[in-house]
Amino acid sequence: MKENFLRRPSGPLELLADALRVIGVLSVIAVSIWSTATDAGILALALPALMVPRVIGARASFDIISSFTVLVAAWSNVIDLYRTVDNWDLILHFACTAVLAALAYLILVRARVVADPSAAGSLARTPLVLVPALGLAASAVWEMIEWVGYAFITDEIFVTYQDTIGDMAVGGLGAAVAGAVVARVPLDRPDARRP
Repeated sequence: MKENFLRRPSGPLELLADALRVIGVLSVIAVSIWSTATDAGILALALPALMVPRVIGARASFDIISSFTVLVAAWSNVIDLYRTVDNWDLILHFACTAVLAALAYLILVRARVVADPSAAGSLARTPLVLVPALGLAASAVWEMIEWVGYAFITDEIFVTYQDTIGDMAVGGLGAAVAGAVVARVPLDRPDARRP
């Protein structure tokens, strides 16, 4: 996996994906200087999700989609889009949970916990079941982090029972869509190094 991360980008799509990672790092630095520690922390939480596609050898197109989605989700918090745009929260819970669940599945493939969906003899239904389960788990963790932030850091984080359940339901729906995509579309590079 280290080889995937250190490999030179090949082509404009991989360069764009790497540029999104650079934007993520620069965002944390800029917000650390010109905004609050809470905002910097929110952006810093996005950094692992920006690096994972490169480490696991995701296709450039999926890398771009996932990195862009994660950056939009993090910046939406910083510039307060969740409060000012109706249903923005639900849109991003759908999209972000979808890409994070697909990434989690690819991590399990790389770790040889589950079979590669493109491998001979693998069951196409496995991602249809496992990716939504991973997405629902990620949604639960996401909501716990929101609650911890609300309870111990700032009361500016919007946390209600209805919001939590709605976010998790929409995230689960996004993960179900991602499961269908993972079952049919290869999301990793054919030349990606596997451990």
